[in-house]
Amino acid sequence: MNNSFAASVIWQDEFNQPPGTGPDPAKWTHDLGATGWGNAELEEYTDTRENSFVVADPAATDGKALVIRAVRTATGGYTSARIKTQEKFAATYGRIEARMKLPHGQGVWPAFWMLGESIATIEWPACGEIDIMEVPGHEPGKLHGTLHGPGYFAKTGLTKFTTLPPGETLGDAYHVFAVEWRQGKIDWLLDGRIFHSCTPASLPPGTKWVFDEAPFFLLLNLAIGGHWPGYPDATTKFPQELRIDYVRVSRLER
Repeated sequence: MNNSFAASVIWQDEFNQPPGTGPDPAKWTHDLGATGWGNAELEEYTDTRENSFVVADPAATDGKALVIRAVRTATGGYTSARIKTQEKFAATYGRIEARMKLPHGQGVWPAFWMLGESIATIEWPACGEIDIMEVPGHEPGKLHGTLHGPGYFAKTGLTKFTTLPPGETLGDAYHVFAVEWRQGKIDWLLDGRIFHSCTPASLPPGTKWVFDEAPFFLLLNLAIGGHWPGYPDATTKFPQELRIDYVRVSRLER
């Protein structure tokens, strides 16, 4: 099923910067630290150019891409990056998309997602979370889209997945990962085709839809380890790279 909405871009980052520079500080900030992030992850997030930087990439639409790189350190730990638009940009409704090429390997966990801006005063999951793209690295051809909110979160989140044909992975080429979000409905898309939809009727009885008239900010990260993807083993190669060609937010118009 193809989306039937024309879109006008209201916010974007094409990462059209000099190679070697970091994410635009006018658009992105970094989460920092090695807290496990509620998932028993192994990585320490940094704001150094070892972990996030622009590169020349002829496969990107304008010849440049942002790399989020996970590195194994000399002491056996891991560093990576997690960037967000919190306090710089938030969207309510629209098409939120990114064109990306994903890493793969046991224990590798790339994600593109959104959190309710109300998280500053309302704890997760009541603030809401929209996971646009999550791919555990041991299943590199399987894309998950998930909705989390009060009474439907973590293992009870509203999730579906789609898979590429056998033998293909989401790291073989760039793909477009998106949600189309309007009042009372969110659709998840891979390369323009819907694979998951949620409405208030999708929720467990007695729970609340927290996705109308609420601003959400964007996040991109590359985690290592965690309860869901498992942990790196002898087959996992480092460094690992998540490449982002662009991120765009558009107003949907019929």
